[in-house]
Amino acid sequence: MRVRFNEAKATEAAARLLKLRGGKMSYLKLIKLLYLVDREALLRWGRPVTTDRYISMDRGPVVSRIYELIREEPLPGDETFWHHHVATQEWDVVLKAEPSPAELSPAEEALIDEVFANYGQMNRWDLVELAHQLPEWVDPQGGALPIEYRDILKAGRKTDAEIAVIEAELENLAAADFLVRPT
Repeated sequence: MRVRFNEAKATEAAARLLKLRGGKMSYLKLIKLLYLVDREALLRWGRPVTTDRYISMDRGPVVSRIYELIREEPLPGDETFWHHHVATQEWDVVLKAEPSPAELSPAEEALIDEVFANYGQMNRWDLVELAHQLPEWVDPQGGALPIEYRDILKAGRKTDAEIAVIEAELENLAAADFLVRPT
């Protein structure tokens, strides 16, 4: 069982990065920064911020559900939380409306700010190059390969015992979330 994707939380994280960047950035840059936020959160706290799933693509690791939200236009009258707050304009994403803070903790907000301070001035191609250096990324040869929490934790030099504890905690979070928000 995996942690369920929380679109509102992912949207808040993306909106924070977009606001720090002046309200607009390339979608490629946004998904790289969000991946770096989640990666750092997993290594520090044993849990992601966006709750997304990760895949290796040709241009590096991707937050997959957010990537889908960016690339897919909603059906008329079926606007998602994401699409109410973030718009795609060709290769860019734009902050339409800032969501009310409800999902992110102060520590998560601080981490997003820190990642932006460290990497936000890089252009999208420099971020792609950086992402290709991450040990958990595997060249998918034109396809897409899953990146598991375990892959990130191993790349971050967590021991097998630490990984087992983190995976058990994530499993418990996923089970608790399922009880609160059934499908």
